[in-house]
Amino acid sequence: MDLKEIQNLIKFVAKSGASEVKLEMDDIKITIKTGSDDKETTILQQVPMQSAPQMQQPVQQQQAPQQQEGTPSGGGDTAGEEDKGYITIKSPIIGTFYRKPSPDKEPFVEVGNSVKVGDVLCVIEAMKLFNEIESEVSGKIVKVLVDDSSPVEFDQPLFLVDPS
Repeated sequence: MDLKEIQNLIKFVAKSGASEVKLEMDDIKITIKTGSDDKETTILQQVPMQSAPQMQQPVQQQQAPQQQEGTPSGGGDTAGEEDKGYITIKSPIIGTFYRKPSPDKEPFVEVGNSVKVGDVLCVIEAMKLFNEIESEVSGKIVKVLVDDSSPVEFDQPLFLVDPS
């Protein structure tokens, strides 16, 4: 369930006049309460169950491009570049993408920079918290796929890295 679906659910509950709605799925639990005099909405998510798949998913996605290194193709678009053996670093969360630690500082990484596992590539602001996104691979930054200060979705490609 994405953020827009949750927002639509909140609007629907508010219009329906229901005082409380509970929704439970495999990895998320949402409770929406509205009072008669004062409308208040509460959303509760079970973070431990949701964070485990997010941490496992990027590892699986990185293994697939590494296996394809032996079969490069000559395409020039993003899909073609991934076939050349580039690894795509994707956003682990929804938020606002920033290339710099602050507006007056230099970007964390530029195209052509070498990175090691654990190097900070960018920060993503989510709910007033700045989350440092670290590299899970070593290599050279080939392309930055997102503009600075742009909103990003979960699993959206952020960088292309050449592991060689």
